[in-house]
Amino acid sequence: MATVNQEFFRRVSRIPHHGVGLSVDVYQPDLFELLDALERQSLAYGYLEIFKAAQPALASVRRRLPDKLLAYHAESLWVTQPDWTTAYPYEEEIAATAGRLQALGSRWLTHECASKQMAGYAFGTYLPPLFTRAGAEVAAEHIRLVQGRLDQQFDTLGGRVPLFLFELPPLTYFAFGDCPIAEFFRFIADLTPCGMVLDIGHLWTVYRYSGEFGRKGPNEFLSEFLETFPLERVVQIHVAGLAEHEADDRVSDPARWIDAHGAPIPELLFDMLEQVLAHPTLRHLKGIALEVDNKAVPQIVREFRQFTERFAWWDRQNRLSHPARPDEGLPVFHGERSRASVATGQEVLVGEPELLVQYDLYAQIITGRMQAGRLPTCGLEPGALEVYSRVYLPHEILHWGGDLRDMFPEICRRLDRAGIALESFVGYWMREPRRSLAPYDFFLLKLDRFVDFVREVFPEAAETAERETVELKKAYQTACDNVTDESSSVTPHSLRLTPHA
Repeated sequence: MATVNQEFFRRVSRIPHHGVGLSVDVYQPDLFELLDALERQSLAYGYLEIFKAAQPALASVRRRLPDKLLAYHAESLWVTQPDWTTAYPYEEEIAATAGRLQALGSRWLTHECASKQMAGYAFGTYLPPLFTRAGAEVAAEHIRLVQGRLDQQFDTLGGRVPLFLFELPPLTYFAFGDCPIAEFFRFIADLTPCGMVLDIGHLWTVYRYSGEFGRKGPNEFLSEFLETFPLERVVQIHVAGLAEHEADDRVSDPARWIDAHGAPIPELLFDMLEQVLAHPTLRHLKGIALEVDNKAVPQIVREFRQFTERFAWWDRQNRLSHPARPDEGLPVFHGERSRASVATGQEVLVGEPELLVQYDLYAQIITGRMQAGRLPTCGLEPGALEVYSRVYLPHEILHWGGDLRDMFPEICRRLDRAGIALESFVGYWMREPRRSLAPYDFFLLKLDRFVDFVREVFPEAAETAERETVELKKAYQTACDNVTDESSSVTPHSLRLTPHA
């Protein structure tokens, strides 16, 4: 039987060199407006990695770019969660992911080592895993499950099997666990033949919020991190902007930067990328992409020009030296051992029995209902959790992925007149865990939760809220499916919606 590393090499050697490119959203900014702007400036890209979108939209992108390398950035495969196969519609999510991969012809599947749902609670942005050995084991087993399903489906279709790439997640002020983050990824690499995505901006947040900031400089931190992180598994590198959160109005020194794709890319991140590219164990890198969703097109053009001028040498050096090998039969991986879920009594993949309980504690802590002392933390700063629970999380629920006052202006005015604070929706949202019955979509989830909230606190407005929700869902579906259709005049921007936030 092939070793894990040998299996990874067989898979990655079939992926062609992708070069320097862009990781984009088809909706924000409009993808083809961006590509037209790049063409006018004679800026060529090697590939596009496209974030999760409706399959008709992705199929339209492939039709309009028949000769381009296209890759897929997935979402909703919550492989870090120990109850992923029992508490979430995982079969439906895997099948939908496979369809999107096929629509694009992607050679890999990028997914954050993070989740937007845990222990029955839903969030709008990524939460890192519990950085423990048990957490790494559960993530690895679930990655093997996903890769096995892709092997089966693409083998049946006679196509090239995409490789699962696990991305270093961003830290938003905190991290929990007793395992160094680089070591956590080393554990996963020892257990499954997946690739990795090293996000340089996310890496800076690891430096900032894992207890290293202030103790050592970024170069020293990066050198030590790369000695442990499985750099030989890195297939793609991301670079994106950093900024303070828009609702964080505290005077902050040093700045509390977090991952922000719409923000400018600090020069520091390009310096860190230079250091990573010089490392001798970076042997299987296929592509480097700027992540530019939610960024203004002129800013993207300026940054991509700077990026290509500085790193074109890497593209030239590697374009001919690492050709893809022919596809051959690949062994199929399957999920393995299981234990009963503490929450449901059903089966979950093997891991420490208390991991489910720990994720419930995690959710309780970050929503401000429990003290942090119940879980080990990675260099937690005083006040960091309060910033998340009192500033970041309420903004996420009220404004992120669709501002409630824009979506329900009449209902919000009636709530105001009745003396019902819109902010009380945050407490309602986090009041209790809820089982996940449908594939994750934060916008649709927000619509349904808000209607339930109105029914409870202001029932005389419930009928209006229900009617407006039906209209919003129809418009949203039209926008998601048709945004890349040349004949469509309906876009998420025109509807003031944020698909798949």
